[in-house]
Amino acid sequence: MSTSDRERPPRRPTAPDGLLVVDKPAGWTSHDVVGRCRRLAGTRKVGHAGTLDPMATGVLVVGVGRATKLLTYVVGADKAYDATLRLGVATTTDDAEGEVVSSPGVGGGVDADALAREVAALTGDISQVPTTVSAIKVDGKRAYARARAGEEVTLAARPVRVSRFDVLGSRPAVTDAGVPVLDVDVHVVVSSGTYVRALARDLGGALGTGGHLTALRRTRVGGYDLTAARTLEALEAQADADGVLATLPLADAARAIFPVRDLTADEAGALGHGRWVPASGERGTVAGIGPDGVLVALLEDTRRRGEALAKPVLVLAPAH
Repeated sequence: MSTSDRERPPRRPTAPDGLLVVDKPAGWTSHDVVGRCRRLAGTRKVGHAGTLDPMATGVLVVGVGRATKLLTYVVGADKAYDATLRLGVATTTDDAEGEVVSSPGVGGGVDADALAREVAALTGDISQVPTTVSAIKVDGKRAYARARAGEEVTLAARPVRVSRFDVLGSRPAVTDAGVPVLDVDVHVVVSSGTYVRALARDLGGALGTGGHLTALRRTRVGGYDLTAARTLEALEAQADADGVLATLPLADAARAIFPVRDLTADEAGALGHGRWVPASGERGTVAGIGPDGVLVALLEDTRRRGEALAKPVLVLAPAH
């Protein structure tokens, strides 16, 4: 046995197909979390749904094996966050990791009525310009890569929905540079593609000062929340104790995202072969679960030759 073989840790048993709801720690990228989960799951077939910045913590949904095919649907789910917005200072990245570009401060304080009014204006269906250091592609290159290369980045506004924007509390503070600021704790529920950093920037701008994000914790993605989340340390401890990493089974994972259709044995067999079945009567995507509790396919109603039918858009339990 070579020295390198002795130093390389043994590969863990492959985890069953399913989801992991990870409580991402601060300082880790989402890619870092996927790398750790690959080692714990004993497979490279691992992905995540919805990037969290390194400074952010909280719910990161990770797919293992065939569950990676569900991640496209998880990405589009609404998300909830607890955040702290600092009013009085603007940064290059709209968060605390960027360089300060202006420090007008809030020397006279922030009028409570004005704060409530501008928060209400940023609630509901709004048009939002994404933050400059977003992952949006501009002419084939990520906006953040262009910004960090010193290029001027101009992103178009796009429609997003802020279902909730609740102010939980606020407190005055002073920065190390002596600038008076107001830290505002909020809870927001937003559609996919909404930037909480941009909400901080826009709230500050609307109040005649700067604004940026100083803390962010994602508390929910679709039907997955912090009550189901486990830290990386807890995942590793469980895998060590049981010999294999435990995942949320595909059927249980699907129940948190989609309406469920209980299939007959004949319907499960047909869908497993990619055939269409009678319509579900539901709008959008439906999870078809067989009599044995296995997620067979994702279905969508359509019409063929004048007949209402449900077609499989993703088969997860092919028939044998």
